[in-house]
Amino acid sequence: MAYIDYYKILGVDKSATQDDIKKAYRKQARKLHPDLNPNDKEAEKQFKELNEANEVLSNPENRTKYDKYGENWKHGEEYEKAKQQYQNQNEGFAGDFSGADFGEGEDFSDFFQSMFGNEGGGLGRSSRGSASNKFKGRDIQADLNLDLKDAGKTQQQIFDINGKKVRITIPAGVHDGQQIKLKGHGNPGFNGGPSGDLYITFNISPNPDFERAGDDLKSKVIIDLYTAVLGGDVNIKTLEGSVKLKVKPETQNGTTVRLKGKGFPVYKKEGEFGDLFVTYEIKLPTNLTEKQKALFEQLKNS
Repeated sequence: MAYIDYYKILGVDKSATQDDIKKAYRKQARKLHPDLNPNDKEAEKQFKELNEANEVLSNPENRTKYDKYGENWKHGEEYEKAKQQYQNQNEGFAGDFSGADFGEGEDFSDFFQSMFGNEGGGLGRSSRGSASNKFKGRDIQADLNLDLKDAGKTQQQIFDINGKKVRITIPAGVHDGQQIKLKGHGNPGFNGGPSGDLYITFNISPNPDFERAGDDLKSKVIIDLYTAVLGGDVNIKTLEGSVKLKVKPETQNGTTVRLKGKGFPVYKKEGEFGDLFVTYEIKLPTNLTEKQKALFEQLKNS
């Protein structure tokens, strides 16, 4: 089984801190995101590998397992159980496990290939009835791309897994990089063991109108100088459409106002929403007439 070096994919070494990993992931994700590389299959492949590497190394517990077991880190517990059982048996496992010493620091690739990589499990049978050695099937990783507005709606998606249609409901409010698990929807188990699980990672595309910050949204709106000075109305985009907002007289450039409850839906909390923070950017007038300039001079000198 080929070894996948998640550290190399992220461009960090094994001594990297969690903050180093986070920064490395964000830097590469910006370059490889599908929206910035349309129809680029290689970039799409690298983006999936990058998400997989980040999923493992950004989680301290998963990272510890990966450092010990390599790409087979999810089956570490099964390995330890099999190791202990082997050591407790006089005859041991036949076939693929015969002669194994299960020593610390070993390359576990061949062992895991025997346990999980072959149809039927690749397990030999001993006179003690190793059919009782049940192992969980391989987990399946899948990515689902959503735009921000879609992520703000509860919806259904259908996946084709091992020839079966799996319909899932995606609650509103999922986050970029969030992963959900569908228990038992992975590859079949071996020797009567349970099926693996299906892990779905959500990739949410950037939106030109909104920046997401947790359950809150941020946006910018341009207002003219006259509205900023005298006050007036301005139309603001929200996820549900436009709303009219009153601008107070003498509003300063960079002023931010909050629209309560107009942010992103809170994940799995129906009826709860974050807030929308709108920042005003004042556009100065151009191509002024002589009369308009004179009026500004009067204001200046008054």
